[in-house]
Amino acid sequence: MPINRILTTRELAPRKRSVAWCDWIATLFDGLQSDLGERATFDGRLRTVQAGDVRFTRLEADRHRVIRQDTPPRDDGTGFLKIVAPWEGSAAIEQGGRRAWVQPGGWAIYDTTESYEVVNPTPTDHLIVMLPKGPLLAGGLPLGALMGQNVGGASGMSRIALEAMRNTFEELPRMTPTSSGRAGDLILEMVRLALLERVGEHPPANQMAAFKRRIREFIAQRLRDPHLSIGGIAAALHCSKRHLHNAFADEDLTIAHYILRARLEACMRDLGSPVHAGRTVTDIALSWGFNSAAHFSRVFHEHVGSSPSDFRRACLAGLRGPDRPAAAAAAATEPMPAGDRHPGVAAG
Repeated sequence: MPINRILTTRELAPRKRSVAWCDWIATLFDGLQSDLGERATFDGRLRTVQAGDVRFTRLEADRHRVIRQDTPPRDDGTGFLKIVAPWEGSAAIEQGGRRAWVQPGGWAIYDTTESYEVVNPTPTDHLIVMLPKGPLLAGGLPLGALMGQNVGGASGMSRIALEAMRNTFEELPRMTPTSSGRAGDLILEMVRLALLERVGEHPPANQMAAFKRRIREFIAQRLRDPHLSIGGIAAALHCSKRHLHNAFADEDLTIAHYILRARLEACMRDLGSPVHAGRTVTDIALSWGFNSAAHFSRVFHEHVGSSPSDFRRACLAGLRGPDRPAAAAAAATEPMPAGDRHPGVAAG
């Protein structure tokens, strides 16, 4: 049978209830902190059931808040997302600078691998659903843009998913292990479809294309950062490094080579422009994220076919235009050899 656990403060002496509740929440939700205010006593009840990889908890409690702080983002696609769906009361969820207010008939979602805060300003009766993060990352679903958001519940797929979560929670104690596992998989799929509906993305190809655009936009905004890395991009976009690489699987360029090419092209523009004639080659290279003049010169020669200084002299002498000379541009777009690591493109 699925896990069926009930914890209630009513079986404890009043002076022990607050401490017990904080311990239960920390244990059940991986170290989550509770703030019960200045209450002399506290009443709460937790009932937890499991459906495959999906865990349901009915939380009935006095007003309180929970906080997760200083949590380093994970870039491996592991961890859980959490849904709060009130039967009674309300909740304010804050994560990543976004704040969502959810009431009965709706549900909101947030990422437990990052810092967040949930405030329950009145006595609550909430359904809490924990879902593995990995399956929802598949297909380019932009989870980062959805975290700390009120997904809905009044209509469409979000309503179907809400009703399915509530009904599954009620029926799980009467299901076989096989049926409960399948029910968990079904909930995952319904939540995925509801999130897709929320962002307006349906065909998988469109999802991946949109995700690839987000990657490129992120890289463009931080191209000058010498610490730009695959791991840092994955953390910022709330996905695994493998998922980043998969987004570029249908192209000749790896992400590392895409970053390298973008930096080389930026350096070529500056080297060939009279506006930057007073700047040194080293200054231009470092300004675009390369971390060594010697390494920059080697990489530039490998991909462009001349030294940065010779390229600059030729451009400024008018022998070839400054805007991506044809031969140099062609060389810069050739794929990087497998496993090659270049300056300014960290591997982590």
